[in-house]
Amino acid sequence: MKVYVGNLPYSVDDAKLSELFSSYGEIEEVTVIKDKYSGRSKGFGFVTFKDDEAGKKAIDGMNEKEVDGRQVKVNEAKPMDPDRPRSPRRDNHRDNNRRRF
Repeated sequence: MKVYVGNLPYSVDDAKLSELFSSYGEIEEVTVIKDKYSGRSKGFGFVTFKDDEAGKKAIDGMNEKEVDGRQVKVNEAKPMDPDRPRSPRRDNHRDNNRRRF
């Protein structure tokens, strides 16, 4: 079972997230999502447990628990919906559309 963990302090890395959830069962994978440019945590991540029972225990035990001053949100991860509306990409090159003479 894959579990979503939100509102993480930016100081939490993969090792710390694994440590926080290891008491609930055997973990297969831990990932803190990071900004691809800065490498800084985006404040959420995922923990994949070997079995569903461990994932359910983790959700019950960790949801709304305080971690380094922040109340984390923990629930079952949902697959990304490919049809979900996405915010438009920023155009950082505004002058590209302007004609030059």
